[in-house]
Amino acid sequence: MTPLTLLDFVDLDAVPERGLGFFLMLAALLLAVALVIIVIIELVTRLAAPRHPWAGSLLRHTRLALRLLLAAIAVQIAVSLAAVETRFSVAIDRLLTIAVIGLFAWVLFEIVDHAFEGAMARYPVGAEATRSARRAHTQLTFLRRLTTVIIIVVAVSSALLTFPQMQAVGASLLASAGLASIIAGLAAQSTLSNVFAGVQLAFSDAIRVDDIVIVEGEWGRIEEITLTYVVVRIWDDRRLVVPSTRFTTEPFENWTRTGSELLGSVELDLDWRVSPATMRERLDALLGDTPLWDGRVSVLQVSDATGGLVRIRILVSAADAGSLFDLRNYVREQLVEWVRRESPSAMPRTRVIVDGAETTAAPDPSDGSARRQLFSGTPEAHQRAQQMMAPSADPVAPSRAGA
Repeated sequence: MTPLTLLDFVDLDAVPERGLGFFLMLAALLLAVALVIIVIIELVTRLAAPRHPWAGSLLRHTRLALRLLLAAIAVQIAVSLAAVETRFSVAIDRLLTIAVIGLFAWVLFEIVDHAFEGAMARYPVGAEATRSARRAHTQLTFLRRLTTVIIIVVAVSSALLTFPQMQAVGASLLASAGLASIIAGLAAQSTLSNVFAGVQLAFSDAIRVDDIVIVEGEWGRIEEITLTYVVVRIWDDRRLVVPSTRFTTEPFENWTRTGSELLGSVELDLDWRVSPATMRERLDALLGDTPLWDGRVSVLQVSDATGGLVRIRILVSAADAGSLFDLRNYVREQLVEWVRRESPSAMPRTRVIVDGAETTAAPDPSDGSARRQLFSGTPEAHQRAQQMMAPSADPVAPSRAGA
Protein backbone atom coordinates (compact mmCIF):
# COMPACT_ATOMS: atom_id res chain seq x y z
CA MET A 1 0.00 0.00 0.00
CA THR A 2 1.42 3.29 -1.08
CA PRO A 3 1.81 5.78 1.81
CA LEU A 4 -0.18 8.97 1.62
CA THR A 5 1.61 12.27 1.14
CA LEU A 6 0.63 15.92 1.42
CA LEU A 7 0.17 16.14 -2.34
CA ASP A 8 -2.67 13.61 -2.16
CA PHE A 9 -4.74 16.04 -0.07
CA VAL A 10 -3.96 19.18 -2.09
CA ASP A 11 -5.70 20.26 -5.24
CA LEU A 12 -2.78 21.50 -7.33
CA ASP A 13 -5.02 23.59 -9.59
CA ALA A 14 -6.30 25.55 -6.59
CA VAL A 15 -2.91 26.27 -4.99
CA PRO A 16 -2.22 29.60 -6.76
CA GLU A 17 -5.63 31.03 -5.81
CA ARG A 18 -5.37 29.72 -2.24
CA GLY A 19 -1.77 31.03 -1.97
CA LEU A 20 -2.79 34.49 -3.17
CA GLY A 21 -5.62 34.71 -0.70
CA PHE A 22 -3.44 33.53 2.14
CA PHE A 23 -0.76 36.01 1.08
CA LEU A 24 -3.21 38.93 1.06
CA MET A 25 -4.63 37.94 4.44
CA LEU A 26 -1.16 37.56 5.98
CA ALA A 27 0.05 40.82 4.44
CA ALA A 28 -2.98 42.67 5.82
CA LEU A 29 -2.42 41.17 9.27
CA LEU A 30 1.27 42.07 9.30
CA LEU A 31 0.55 45.62 8.09
CA ALA A 32 -1.96 45.98 10.92
CA VAL A 33 0.71 44.84 13.37
CA ALA A 34 3.14 47.37 11.88
CA LEU A 35 0.52 50.10 12.26
CA VAL A 36 -0.03 49.17 15.90
CA ILE A 37 3.74 49.30 16.51
CA ILE A 38 3.90 52.76 14.91
CA VAL A 39 1.00 54.01 17.06
CA ILE A 40 2.63 52.66 20.21
CA ILE A 41 5.97 54.28 19.36
CA GLU A 42 4.37 57.66 18.68
CA LEU A 43 2.25 57.45 21.85
CA VAL A 44 5.26 56.63 24.02
CA THR A 45 7.26 59.40 22.38
CA ARG A 46 4.55 62.01 22.99
CA LEU A 47 4.31 60.98 26.62
CA ALA A 48 8.08 61.28 27.02
CA ALA A 49 8.43 64.52 25.04
CA PRO A 50 7.67 66.92 27.94
CA ARG A 51 10.54 65.51 29.99
CA HIS A 52 12.78 64.58 27.06
CA PRO A 53 12.39 67.06 24.17
CA TRP A 54 14.94 65.18 22.08
CA ALA A 55 12.51 62.23 21.79
CA GLY A 56 9.92 64.28 19.92
CA SER A 57 12.59 65.75 17.66
CA LEU A 58 13.98 62.28 16.92
CA LEU A 59 10.52 60.98 16.02
CA ARG A 60 9.98 63.89 13.61
CA HIS A 61 13.28 63.06 11.91
CA THR A 62 12.59 59.35 11.57
CA ARG A 63 8.78 59.17 11.21
CA LEU A 64 8.61 58.68 7.43
CA ALA A 65 11.59 56.31 7.21
CA LEU A 66 10.35 54.26 10.18
CA ARG A 67 6.84 53.87 8.74
CA LEU A 68 8.16 52.76 5.37
CA LEU A 69 10.59 50.35 7.03
CA LEU A 70 7.88 48.63 9.10
CA ALA A 71 5.58 48.39 6.06
CA ALA A 72 8.37 46.90 3.92
CA ILE A 73 9.21 44.37 6.64
CA ALA A 74 5.55 43.31 6.87
CA VAL A 75 5.21 42.83 3.11
CA GLN A 76 8.55 41.02 2.88
CA ILE A 77 7.56 38.56 5.62
CA ALA A 78 4.23 37.95 3.89
CA VAL A 79 5.96 37.26 0.57
CA SER A 80 8.47 34.90 2.17
CA LEU A 81 5.81 32.88 4.03
CA ALA A 82 2.79 32.88 1.74
CA ALA A 83 3.86 33.47 -1.86
CA VAL A 84 4.25 30.49 -4.20
CA GLU A 85 7.93 29.97 -5.02
CA THR A 86 8.39 31.16 -8.58
CA ARG A 87 10.97 33.30 -10.32
CA PHE A 88 8.71 36.27 -9.94
CA SER A 89 8.16 35.73 -6.20
CA VAL A 90 11.90 35.19 -5.65
CA ALA A 91 12.69 38.43 -7.47
CA ILE A 92 10.04 40.29 -5.46
CA ASP A 93 11.39 38.84 -2.22
CA ARG A 94 14.94 39.92 -3.12
CA LEU A 95 13.78 43.43 -4.04
CA LEU A 96 11.89 43.72 -0.77
CA THR A 97 14.96 42.53 1.13
CA ILE A 98 17.10 45.21 -0.54
CA ALA A 99 14.36 47.77 0.19
CA VAL A 100 14.37 46.78 3.86
CA ILE A 101 18.16 47.17 3.99
CA GLY A 102 17.97 50.59 2.34
CA LEU A 103 15.16 51.81 4.60
CA PHE A 104 16.98 50.56 7.68
CA ALA A 105 20.07 52.50 6.55
CA TRP A 106 17.83 55.56 6.06
CA VAL A 107 16.55 55.24 9.64
CA LEU A 108 20.15 54.99 10.87
CA PHE A 109 21.05 58.10 8.85
CA GLU A 110 18.27 60.07 10.49
CA ILE A 111 19.24 58.89 13.97
CA VAL A 112 22.91 59.70 13.42
CA ASP A 113 22.12 63.15 11.96
CA HIS A 114 19.82 63.98 14.85
CA ALA A 115 22.36 62.84 17.43
CA PHE A 116 25.24 64.79 15.91
CA GLU A 117 23.13 67.91 15.30
CA GLY A 118 22.15 67.91 18.95
CA ALA A 119 25.75 67.44 20.03
CA MET A 120 27.07 70.13 17.67
CA ALA A 121 24.40 72.59 18.83
CA ARG A 122 26.11 72.55 22.22
CA TYR A 123 29.35 73.74 20.63
CA PRO A 124 28.54 76.65 18.29
CA VAL A 125 31.38 78.06 16.21
CA GLY A 126 32.00 81.64 15.19
CA ALA A 127 33.98 84.68 16.21
CA GLU A 128 33.17 84.11 19.90
CA ALA A 129 33.74 80.34 19.90
CA THR A 130 36.19 78.98 22.44
CA ARG A 131 39.04 76.63 21.69
CA SER A 132 37.25 73.62 23.20
CA ALA A 133 34.10 74.38 21.19
CA ARG A 134 36.03 74.49 17.90
CA ARG A 135 37.83 71.25 18.77
CA ALA A 136 34.58 69.47 19.64
CA HIS A 137 32.87 70.77 16.49
CA THR A 138 35.75 69.54 14.35
CA GLN A 139 35.77 66.07 15.87
CA LEU A 140 31.98 65.71 15.75
CA THR A 141 31.91 66.74 12.09
CA PHE A 142 34.57 64.19 11.24
CA LEU A 143 32.82 61.40 13.18
CA ARG A 144 29.53 62.25 11.51
CA ARG A 145 31.01 61.82 8.05
CA LEU A 146 32.86 58.68 9.06
CA THR A 147 29.68 57.13 10.49
CA THR A 148 27.77 58.01 7.33
CA VAL A 149 30.39 56.33 5.15
CA ILE A 150 30.35 53.20 7.33
CA ILE A 151 26.54 52.96 7.11
CA ILE A 152 26.64 53.30 3.32
CA VAL A 153 29.37 50.67 2.94
CA VAL A 154 27.60 48.18 5.21
CA ALA A 155 24.21 48.77 3.50
CA VAL A 156 25.62 48.33 0.00
CA SER A 157 27.56 45.23 1.04
CA SER A 158 24.48 43.70 2.64
CA ALA A 159 22.41 44.40 -0.47
CA LEU A 160 25.01 42.80 -2.73
CA LEU A 161 25.22 39.72 -0.55
CA THR A 162 21.56 38.95 -1.28
CA PHE A 163 22.66 37.81 -4.76
CA PRO A 164 24.16 34.31 -4.86
CA GLN A 165 26.66 35.36 -7.52
CA MET A 166 28.06 38.05 -5.22
CA GLN A 167 28.40 35.52 -2.42
CA ALA A 168 30.60 33.41 -4.68
CA VAL A 169 32.67 36.46 -5.57
CA GLY A 170 33.02 37.28 -1.90
CA ALA A 171 34.24 33.79 -1.12
CA SER A 172 36.84 33.93 -3.89
CA LEU A 173 38.03 37.34 -2.75
CA LEU A 174 38.27 36.09 0.80
CA ALA A 175 40.44 33.20 -0.38
CA SER A 176 42.87 35.66 -2.00
CA ALA A 177 42.57 38.35 0.66
CA GLY A 178 46.30 38.73 1.08
CA LEU A 179 47.01 39.56 -2.56
CA ALA A 180 43.92 41.71 -2.88
CA SER A 181 44.84 43.76 0.18
CA ILE A 182 48.34 44.39 -1.16
CA ILE A 183 47.05 45.48 -4.56
CA ALA A 184 44.35 47.67 -3.02
CA GLY A 185 46.84 49.23 -0.65
CA LEU A 186 49.21 50.12 -3.47
CA ALA A 187 46.42 51.46 -5.67
CA ALA A 188 44.83 53.55 -2.92
CA GLN A 189 47.99 54.65 -1.14
CA SER A 190 47.39 58.36 -1.72
CA THR A 191 43.72 58.18 -0.78
CA LEU A 192 44.37 56.14 2.35
CA SER A 193 47.16 58.47 3.43
CA ASN A 194 44.75 61.41 3.16
CA VAL A 195 42.12 59.50 5.14
CA PHE A 196 44.58 58.71 7.92
CA ALA A 197 45.77 62.31 7.84
CA GLY A 198 42.16 63.45 8.19
CA VAL A 199 41.73 61.24 11.25
CA GLN A 200 44.93 62.64 12.70
CA LEU A 201 43.81 66.23 12.12
CA ALA A 202 40.41 65.60 13.68
CA PHE A 203 41.81 64.17 16.92
CA SER A 204 45.28 65.71 17.25
CA ASP A 205 43.89 69.26 17.66
CA ALA A 206 46.37 70.63 15.11
CA ILE A 207 43.61 72.54 13.33
CA ARG A 208 39.95 73.06 14.10
CA VAL A 209 36.97 74.43 12.24
CA ASP A 210 37.07 78.25 12.25
CA ASP A 211 40.82 78.41 12.96
CA ILE A 212 42.82 81.17 11.27
CA VAL A 213 45.70 79.71 9.25
CA ILE A 214 48.32 80.74 6.70
CA VAL A 215 48.56 78.06 3.99
CA GLU A 216 50.29 78.38 0.61
CA GLY A 217 50.91 82.05 1.43
CA GLU A 218 47.19 82.71 1.83
CA TRP A 219 45.40 84.01 4.94
CA GLY A 220 42.16 82.19 5.59
CA ARG A 221 39.80 80.45 7.96
CA ILE A 222 39.25 76.67 8.23
CA GLU A 223 35.75 76.17 6.84
CA GLU A 224 35.49 72.38 6.53
CA ILE A 225 37.51 69.29 7.43
CA THR A 226 36.58 66.18 5.45
CA LEU A 227 37.99 62.66 5.37
CA THR A 228 40.57 63.51 2.69
CA TYR A 229 40.88 67.31 2.35
CA VAL A 230 40.49 70.61 4.18
CA VAL A 231 38.63 73.64 2.80
CA VAL A 232 40.14 77.02 3.70
CA ARG A 233 38.04 80.12 3.14
CA ILE A 234 40.47 82.84 2.06
CA TRP A 235 39.93 86.47 3.07
CA ASP A 236 38.55 87.39 -0.39
CA ASP A 237 35.93 84.59 -0.24
CA ARG A 238 37.89 82.18 -2.41
CA ARG A 239 38.10 78.54 -1.26
CA LEU A 240 41.46 76.80 -1.07
CA VAL A 241 41.09 73.01 -1.09
CA VAL A 242 44.15 71.46 0.55
CA PRO A 243 44.85 67.70 0.92
CA SER A 244 44.87 66.55 4.53
CA THR A 245 48.47 65.37 4.21
CA ARG A 246 49.53 69.00 3.63
CA PHE A 247 48.76 69.77 7.27
CA THR A 248 50.53 66.69 8.62
CA THR A 249 53.73 66.76 6.54
CA GLU A 250 54.46 70.47 5.95
CA PRO A 251 54.61 73.46 8.32
CA PHE A 252 51.82 76.02 8.38
CA GLU A 253 50.74 78.92 10.59
CA ASN A 254 47.80 78.58 12.98
CA TRP A 255 46.91 81.95 14.48
CA THR A 256 44.30 80.51 16.84
CA ARG A 257 46.07 77.38 18.05
CA THR A 258 45.87 78.25 21.76
CA GLY A 259 43.81 81.43 21.59
CA SER A 260 42.42 83.99 19.17
CA GLU A 261 44.19 87.02 20.70
CA LEU A 262 46.90 88.50 18.47
CA LEU A 263 49.43 91.32 18.36
CA GLY A 264 50.05 93.55 15.36
CA SER A 265 52.44 96.37 14.50
CA VAL A 266 52.13 99.66 12.62
CA GLU A 267 55.28 101.46 11.40
CA LEU A 268 55.62 105.08 10.28
CA ASP A 269 58.73 106.86 8.95
CA LEU A 270 58.63 110.51 10.14
CA ASP A 271 60.89 113.52 10.46
CA TRP A 272 63.21 113.97 13.43
CA ARG A 273 61.07 116.83 14.67
CA VAL A 274 58.26 114.45 15.63
CA SER A 275 57.42 114.21 19.35
CA PRO A 276 57.05 110.54 20.39
CA ALA A 277 55.52 111.57 23.73
CA THR A 278 52.78 113.63 22.07
CA MET A 279 52.20 110.90 19.52
CA ARG A 280 51.89 108.35 22.33
CA GLU A 281 49.17 110.44 23.95
CA ARG A 282 47.32 110.57 20.65
CA LEU A 283 47.60 106.78 20.31
CA ASP A 284 46.11 106.25 23.77
CA ALA A 285 43.19 108.48 22.87
CA LEU A 286 42.60 106.62 19.61
CA LEU A 287 42.65 103.18 21.24
CA GLY A 288 40.30 104.31 23.99
CA ASP A 289 37.68 105.34 21.41
CA THR A 290 37.54 102.09 19.39
CA PRO A 291 36.03 98.71 20.40
CA LEU A 292 38.56 96.95 18.16
CA TRP A 293 41.25 97.22 20.84
CA ASP A 294 41.05 94.57 23.57
CA GLY A 295 42.99 96.63 26.10
CA ARG A 296 45.97 94.28 26.47
CA VAL A 297 48.88 95.90 24.63
CA SER A 298 49.54 99.51 23.55
CA VAL A 299 53.18 100.39 22.84
CA LEU A 300 54.78 103.22 20.82
CA GLN A 301 58.55 103.12 20.38
CA VAL A 302 61.24 104.65 18.18
CA SER A 303 62.64 101.53 16.59
CA ASP A 304 65.11 103.20 14.19
CA ALA A 305 66.63 106.63 13.51
CA THR A 306 68.81 106.48 10.42
CA GLY A 307 68.79 107.95 6.93
CA GLY A 308 67.31 111.26 8.01
CA LEU A 309 64.03 109.70 9.24
CA VAL A 310 62.72 108.35 12.53
CA ARG A 311 60.84 105.05 12.46
CA ILE A 312 57.91 104.91 14.86
CA ARG A 313 56.76 101.36 15.69
CA ILE A 314 53.35 100.89 17.28
CA LEU A 315 52.28 97.58 18.81
CA VAL A 316 48.59 96.95 19.49
CA SER A 317 46.45 93.91 20.36
CA ALA A 318 43.00 92.66 19.39
CA ALA A 319 40.67 89.78 20.23
CA ASP A 320 40.97 88.06 16.84
CA ALA A 321 42.68 88.32 13.47
CA GLY A 322 39.86 90.24 11.76
CA SER A 323 39.69 92.84 14.52
CA LEU A 324 43.48 93.18 14.51
CA PHE A 325 43.55 93.86 10.76
CA ASP A 326 40.90 96.58 11.10
CA LEU A 327 42.61 98.03 14.19
CA ARG A 328 46.00 98.36 12.46
CA ASN A 329 44.45 100.14 9.50
CA TYR A 330 42.47 102.41 11.83
CA VAL A 331 45.54 103.40 13.87
CA ARG A 332 47.63 103.99 10.75
CA GLU A 333 44.97 106.16 9.12
CA GLN A 334 44.27 108.25 12.23
CA LEU A 335 47.95 108.89 12.98
CA VAL A 336 48.67 109.90 9.39
CA GLU A 337 45.77 112.36 9.58
CA TRP A 338 47.05 113.66 12.95
CA VAL A 339 50.56 114.25 11.56
CA ARG A 340 49.20 116.05 8.51
CA ARG A 341 46.80 118.26 10.45
CA GLU A 342 48.37 118.92 13.86
CA SER A 343 52.08 118.17 13.44
CA PRO A 344 53.08 119.01 9.87
CA SER A 345 56.69 119.50 10.93
CA ALA A 346 56.87 115.75 11.55
CA MET A 347 56.05 114.89 7.95
CA PRO A 348 58.94 113.01 6.29
CA ARG A 349 61.38 115.22 4.40
CA THR A 350 64.47 114.60 2.30
CA ARG A 351 67.30 117.02 3.18
CA VAL A 352 70.04 118.00 0.71
CA ILE A 353 73.04 120.02 1.98
CA VAL A 354 74.40 122.30 -0.76
CA ASP A 355 78.01 123.62 -0.45
CA GLY A 356 77.79 127.09 -2.06
CA ALA A 357 81.53 127.67 -2.18
CA GLU A 358 82.06 124.73 -4.44
CA THR A 359 78.98 124.53 -6.59
CA THR A 360 77.16 127.87 -6.63
CA ALA A 361 79.87 130.57 -6.88
CA ALA A 362 80.60 132.07 -10.32
CA PRO A 363 84.15 131.33 -11.67
CA ASP A 364 86.82 134.04 -11.17
CA PRO A 365 88.34 135.00 -14.51
CA SER A 366 91.73 135.62 -12.89
CA ASP A 367 91.77 132.11 -11.50
CA GLY A 368 93.53 129.72 -13.76
CA SER A 369 91.64 126.84 -12.26
CA ALA A 370 88.37 128.42 -13.38
CA ARG A 371 89.70 128.72 -16.89
CA ARG A 372 90.84 125.12 -16.78
CA GLN A 373 87.30 124.15 -15.80
CA LEU A 374 85.96 125.82 -18.95
CA PHE A 375 88.67 124.83 -21.39
CA SER A 376 90.83 121.77 -21.35
CA GLY A 377 92.79 119.73 -23.80
CA THR A 378 95.55 120.91 -26.13
CA PRO A 379 97.85 123.97 -25.56
CA GLU A 380 95.93 125.82 -28.26
CA ALA A 381 92.76 125.39 -26.19
CA HIS A 382 94.47 126.89 -23.11
CA GLN A 383 95.65 129.83 -25.23
CA ARG A 384 92.14 130.47 -26.45
CA ALA A 385 90.94 130.28 -22.85
CA GLN A 386 93.41 132.97 -21.79
CA GLN A 387 92.35 135.19 -24.65
CA MET A 388 88.65 134.75 -23.88
CA MET A 389 89.03 135.35 -20.15
CA ALA A 390 91.53 138.22 -20.34
CA PRO A 391 90.04 141.55 -19.01
CA SER A 392 89.59 144.20 -21.65
CA ALA A 393 87.94 147.57 -21.57
CA ASP A 394 87.14 147.40 -25.23
CA PRO A 395 84.32 145.00 -25.76
CA VAL A 396 85.25 144.47 -29.38
CA ALA A 397 88.92 143.73 -28.67
CA PRO A 398 88.52 139.99 -28.73
CA SER A 399 86.86 140.18 -32.11
CA ARG A 400 89.65 142.36 -33.52
CA ALA A 401 92.25 140.05 -32.02
CA GLY A 402 90.56 137.19 -33.67
CA ALA A 403 90.39 139.14 -36.93
